[in-house]
Amino acid sequence: MAERYEKKSVVITSNLVFSQWDQIFKDPVTTMAAVDRLVHHSTIVEFTGESHRATAAKAKGKPDTATLAAS
Repeated sequence: MAERYEKKSVVITSNLVFSQWDQIFKDPVTTMAAVDRLVHHSTIVEFTGESHRATAAKAKGKPDTATLAAS
């Protein structure tokens, strides 16, 4: 991220809100720096509702991965 900061575009997808990113980086200072760089000059697109993959999996009779992870 540091090499691309303010030079190139970056697309990151996550199912975690920024306040949960300490699960990824483990260090609060690193987490804060990463989020700060990402949101500076950014456009944040938030999708709500059921995912298309989960809907397709249900249609094929496959279990939802979120349901499996919760059990």
